[in-house]
Amino acid sequence: MPTVIDAQLRTPGGKNANRRLRKSGIIPAVIYGPGKQPVAVSVNPNDIRAILHSESGKNTIFGITVDGAAQHNAMIKDYQLDPIKGGLIHTDLLEIAMDRMLQLTVDIELIGDPEGVKIGGGIMDFVTRSIEVECLPSDIPESIKIDVSHLKINDYIRVKNLQVDPKVTVLTEPEVVIVTVVPPVKEEVPAEAAAAEPEVIKKGKTAEEGEEEKKS
Repeated sequence: MPTVIDAQLRTPGGKNANRRLRKSGIIPAVIYGPGKQPVAVSVNPNDIRAILHSESGKNTIFGITVDGAAQHNAMIKDYQLDPIKGGLIHTDLLEIAMDRMLQLTVDIELIGDPEGVKIGGGIMDFVTRSIEVECLPSDIPESIKIDVSHLKINDYIRVKNLQVDPKVTVLTEPEVVIVTVVPPVKEEVPAEAAAAEPEVIKKGKTAEEGEEEKKS
């Protein structure tokens, strides 16, 4: 993964200009910063892809330079994929200051197998897979880990039950359910099938009785 991305200034253009840019092997991007005007640049999509596929993904902090100017810290704010081919076609970058708080989304990572699933045959329902937090850039967690091995059927974990670093403030509503274990689904026998079964047995017995009568 690149620790520094080299961006080049570009003149904002329409769809045709952006299409020509992509054909040359680079993609359009915009750098945003607090108290600054957005800056239109172009970047190598391989650099962005490597960051997105890293352990910390969108929450990775990296350096960025524009036309060789002074390096700044940045993060991926957003990105767009081609709806057909799936390749990167645009990205928004956010210039950050290491001493300013950030609001961002952090993924939830479940650890262990719930007791209610292993023993009780229940089903784990992973309801909320990420939460909103606020922290300094240096305190961004790669993920928030939750041990679910103790969960029995009908147990659940809410946002308020999460244990996070004191330097990280959780912004998601505390009553939101993260994960729960629901009872197993019972298969119900249709009423018609239940009623038909004794009738089949009855016919079978009648046939056997008829055979005995013929033999006698």
